[in-house]
Amino acid sequence: MHRTRILAQQILAAATAGPAEVAKEMAPTGKLRVALNMRNNLLVSGKSPSGEPEGLAPSMGKAFAEKLGVPVEYVPYESADKLADDAKEDKWDVAMIGADPARAEFIDFTPPYCQIEATYAVPTTSGLRTCAEVDKAGVRIAACDGAAYVLWLERNLKNASVEKIKGHDETYAHFTENALDAVAGLRAKLKKDGAKRPGTRLLPGKFMAVEQAAATKKGREQGFKVLCEFIEEAKKSGKVKEFMKTFKVEKDLSIPA
Repeated sequence: MHRTRILAQQILAAATAGPAEVAKEMAPTGKLRVALNMRNNLLVSGKSPSGEPEGLAPSMGKAFAEKLGVPVEYVPYESADKLADDAKEDKWDVAMIGADPARAEFIDFTPPYCQIEATYAVPTTSGLRTCAEVDKAGVRIAACDGAAYVLWLERNLKNASVEKIKGHDETYAHFTENALDAVAGLRAKLKKDGAKRPGTRLLPGKFMAVEQAAATKKGREQGFKVLCEFIEEAKKSGKVKEFMKTFKVEKDLSIPA
């Protein structure tokens, strides 16, 4: 009976945690360490004159730090998979990353604040006309290792095979040199890098949309609740849209309902 009363008191304390308690839970070092995938230039547009990351994702991280009343400290990563792997280490507090079940062992994801369409580039001579047609026996797809859309392809393709390569330019080279049937990627990135793949065209539509979310370590129940509320409010208030326009990515990203 005594143990039951103590457990009930602990649950009540967590449910009624104030701003100071939430800030301590989410930023135990006194700063909110925000992990960023520097390779996604739709979300991290560049760096300020002082060298700080700039873009939609850094802005969202900074806005949440301001909500908590603590300074922000950016933790840059060169790939999303390395960022996700470090979730089990004490290297960051909040991550701005593509949500995927394969990355959820140590972290909880908020609802997405934006999404990015993923599609295929194929040779102009290819008979493939839609994303659905790509999933055929014998079709070989080049894809950049570690991307969220690659994890999706590995779970969902029934017939085609995926050949994972480290680095976008290396992926394009592998696609060209080995005469593969398609290369997977984010539509905006594939479009921007069209000159690196002469003789290709993009398929219409998408095979999936990468949902970009905020994430934090499992076990931070009250802080995660506040983080989810922040994401939803940022969408409803127009803050996300404002950041998109500031960094000129509103045409390449959409805000999910």
